[in-house]
Amino acid sequence: MNQFRRIFACARRAQVFKRRRYSFFCDIKSKIKMTGPISIAEYMREVLTNPKGGYYMKNDVFGMRGDFITSPEISQMFGEVVAVWTLCEWQKLGKPLPLQLIELGPGRGTMMQDILRVYNKLDIIGHNKLSIHLVEISRSMSKFQAKALCLPDSVSELDETDDNDFGCYQKGFSSHSSPIYWYSDIRYVPKAFSIVIAHEFFDALPIHKFQKVGNEWREVMIDVSEEESKQLRYVLSRNPTPASLLLTKEENKRNHFEVSPQTGIIMEQISLRLEENGGFALIIDYGHEGEKTDTFRAFSQHSLHDPLIEPGTADLTADVDFSYLRKATGNRLFSLGPIPQRQFLSNMHIDVRLKKLLETRYRIEEKEHLISGYHMLMDKDKMGERYKIMSFF
Repeated sequence: MNQFRRIFACARRAQVFKRRRYSFFCDIKSKIKMTGPISIAEYMREVLTNPKGGYYMKNDVFGMRGDFITSPEISQMFGEVVAVWTLCEWQKLGKPLPLQLIELGPGRGTMMQDILRVYNKLDIIGHNKLSIHLVEISRSMSKFQAKALCLPDSVSELDETDDNDFGCYQKGFSSHSSPIYWYSDIRYVPKAFSIVIAHEFFDALPIHKFQKVGNEWREVMIDVSEEESKQLRYVLSRNPTPASLLLTKEENKRNHFEVSPQTGIIMEQISLRLEENGGFALIIDYGHEGEKTDTFRAFSQHSLHDPLIEPGTADLTADVDFSYLRKATGNRLFSLGPIPQRQFLSNMHIDVRLKKLLETRYRIEEKEHLISGYHMLMDKDKMGERYKIMSFF
């Protein structure tokens, strides 16, 4: 009897999910029917961050049970290496205090958890001089992060629209009493010396796609298919769009390219913050130096997925243009990289950390897990070359 109940419950959940998915598609279809084809940027915003059914606004989408897995989820060594790098650079700059640690798009909070463990172990900063500031638009994900990072009874919700002296919507305290704040926008984070970390953050920001037709640029848009009303399709704008007129002025090497204006805005905000208050930033993502053309895609259950099919059920992403990040800082900052992830981790002696961890593990399964994670992070045919690291000072 219990088995039949479980089967019935699973089937019922699947039906509810299907209805929600279809409703989300219907909303996009209705919008297109009313206003005409929409840009890929508008499509990404709707699919990823719509409060009612956006992909990132729902439950946990990370890890083996989600649609993709990130470096911090693969091995604790990744976050530990990042922690050591930030401390080294902070010490080179004279150990300024108080120190703000800002992370954009913290996922499950796994990397921040590993970073704070290293900070607490080394005890260089002092807990009353360190504050953590997480920029997260999903209230659902902020709950996962709070569970990973905060003492259970220390978390409280705030009204971000009120003048609550913090500008945040949630706050708590780590196990070592460092305050942790959550914000919907980096603009609300207090101005002070900061370390800014963005791991697989910029790849999820909306992009515009453009294609050259003759001597003019046309924007790639999304429309409802004429043959099948339940499907979406790509079309070219008939005339120049405001985005194509504004964002294609400096492009003369490619006939097809992507650009994320929101990325430019956030990088400008980061550069102004660091220029005025001091600090540095570490960007970790997959991307290129302005040579790629068509990278917009989707992932579902760790596999490639058509971005236009079943919107809201898969992650939408595009490679980060690191040359655009550099340009967006307006020469306010000095940049290093990007370099391959394997080079960064090797420079920080991840192999030494692996050896140390293996010496403290006695179970074969634990040793195999550590070695497997190391190769996933470092091998050229895995994450080692595909992911890039870039820093700004």
